[in-house]
Amino acid sequence: MEPVIPFDWLRLLIGDAPPLFLLEITLRVLAIFLWTTTMLRWIGGRSISQLSLVEFLLVIALGSAVGDGMLYPDVPLLHAFLVVFLVIAMDKLIDCGIHKWHGFKTVVDGTPVQLVERGRILTTALKAARIAPSEAHEMLRLKGIRNLGQVETAWMETSGAVSVFCADAPVSGLPLVPPPVLREAKPLPPDARACCADCGFLTDARAPCPHCGCTDRLAAALPPSRASSLSEEVRQDR
Repeated sequence: MEPVIPFDWLRLLIGDAPPLFLLEITLRVLAIFLWTTTMLRWIGGRSISQLSLVEFLLVIALGSAVGDGMLYPDVPLLHAFLVVFLVIAMDKLIDCGIHKWHGFKTVVDGTPVQLVERGRILTTALKAARIAPSEAHEMLRLKGIRNLGQVETAWMETSGAVSVFCADAPVSGLPLVPPPVLREAKPLPPDARACCADCGFLTDARAPCPHCGCTDRLAAALPPSRASSLSEEVRQDR
């Protein structure tokens, strides 16, 4: 390996590659950007948290381009500048496409997924989004939901965030606090309404759930009213 000559401006700016290599860099950036976008769509919004798919990819691409240009002497600055410019230009083009064409955002980021409808978790949607029922329970608890009967509908947005819309009149449903998976299995009282321990569907205690096939049952309960919850919190504070 030849020793690095400090402040060799030809190596620093252009390197040893021919000028046509700049066109190859453009093709490489485009191909890797499209391929990584496809892979991130496969991972799903849950794994990239609050960032949109394009924002997440922008952070990865810029981090690599900027870091390599700063650290490695065999990466010319002109090549790093071109990569950074192309990545940001593609992000701006995608933003323009989203603002000009209504369906373009759906192509780039996908669509929101409905997780809950009228107190029941939609297991078919969970499978499509590759989310386990226990993960959906956790998402709802993080939004302050104590019982599925409180929820009219809930959606997982393309960013991975969950939007919850509570019902005006809560009904009996699956208690989420404490988590169902942490409870000891107890026989249901004879007069108790049984609900599926996964999706919350009110069903027969003996037959498998018709929606998710789960055979575990818990006693359905009415969600606590806001007034009783506040009274309990005041009692605990004292």
